Amino acid sequence: MDLQSIKNRFGIIGNSPALNYALNTAVQVSATDLTVLIVGESGVGKEAFSQIIHALSSRKHNPFIAVNCGAIPEGTIDSELFGHEKGSFTGAVDSRKGYFETVSGGTIFMDEIGEMPLGTQARLLRVLETGEFIRVGSSKVQKTDVRVIAATNRELLEFTQKGRFREDLYYRLSTVPIRVPSLRDRKEDILLLFRKFVVDFSERYKTSPVQLDEEAKNLLINHRWQGNVRELKNIAEQISVLSTSTQIGGNEMRRFLPESIGNRLPMITGQPTASGDFSNEREILYKLFFDMKKDVTELKKMFLEILQNPSLAGNAANFTRDSLSNDYQNINDHQSMLAPATIPTSGNTQPSFLPSGSHSSQPVLLHDDGIHQHEEVEESLNIVDKEKELIIKALKKHKGKRKDASLDLGISERTLYRKLKEYDIDE
Repeated sequence: MDLQSIKNRFGIIGNSPALNYALNTAVQVSATDLTVLIVGESGVGKEAFSQIIHALSSRKHNPFIAVNCGAIPEGTIDSELFGHEKGSFTGAVDSRKGYFETVSGGTIFMDEIGEMPLGTQARLLRVLETGEFIRVGSSKVQKTDVRVIAATNRELLEFTQKGRFREDLYYRLSTVPIRVPSLRDRKEDILLLFRKFVVDFSERYKTSPVQLDEEAKNLLINHRWQGNVRELKNIAEQISVLSTSTQIGGNEMRRFLPESIGNRLPMITGQPTASGDFSNEREILYKLFFDMKKDVTELKKMFLEILQNPSLAGNAANFTRDSLSNDYQNINDHQSMLAPATIPTSGNTQPSFLPSGSHSSQPVLLHDDGIHQHEEVEESLNIVDKEKELIIKALKKHKGKRKDASLDLGISERTLYRKLKEYDIDE
């Protein structure tokens, strides 16, 4: 079967080299029983590749099941995959077969494999290596013959370095890796996909297919497509249903295309509004804090130079006083307060400058006893420490309510529960 026939059979649209390479790899590996790891962003169609591999394999007449590892609660995922015995845990009123038992001879597609708990990862590794598993609450070893196709939108190798994914399981799963390209990496396919979607929706909703002018086409091609094919399909459906004309221009297209989400680094994106745009205010504060940290570092260096060369004190005082005056004015514009540091003074000292906020032009004397070297202390930039700190703050903010805290953090409640255990956070 040639590549075009496979595309027609499974509804794959596109001719980009990266897509064709991924499809060729899937076709070649389908005839084997090798474990496959499909890597790609959310919405690129990873499950379609798993179905292609199964349908072209010798297991095509046996069961195929797709399991979303991120959607199964941590406390029940072992039971779902491997089964359990009656009475093995609260609520286990009967024995139950797991997926690895019921799908024996077929294929299991395990989506979001990076969300699988570490304990379950160890069980899965044993199945992949020996074909053996044990039901929850049982001591009897059972055999299974299941082909595993895993998928992830994360970089599992980075997860292994952070201790969130077993390294041995990663290399066992990625026997044959298939990387599905994102939509922005196959721009030549965007208009083909859009045309296919609008024709399908026009038939469903009994309307005429929309037509795009050149400006609308350019907007479509150059959009970031964070949600990939899934997002493009949603946009095509919105336009098919909501557009008042079959001719779509640039202005009309902008109505339907969401603004691309850039990087998540703190930056000023707009002015706070009267309705309470807390996101913009927070970004402004982040920017101010980073600038303040930089200024403090510069001041430390300046103090050291002045201690070593007192003749620099006069010029430094004038320059720093003007700079701080501007900084305080900017902070006041954003209704923030900045408390100046207090440095004790005493004894016979060398003249220097201290930003005290007073209007006096007299130099402030610094005590130089015991000051031997300048040391710049940086705060911890460890991602794990910051993540743990944010989780603790969110729990305190919402008085221990996990659901509210998880919403504030932008993660699922299940993920929050796992991280509480992982970081040993006492609620």
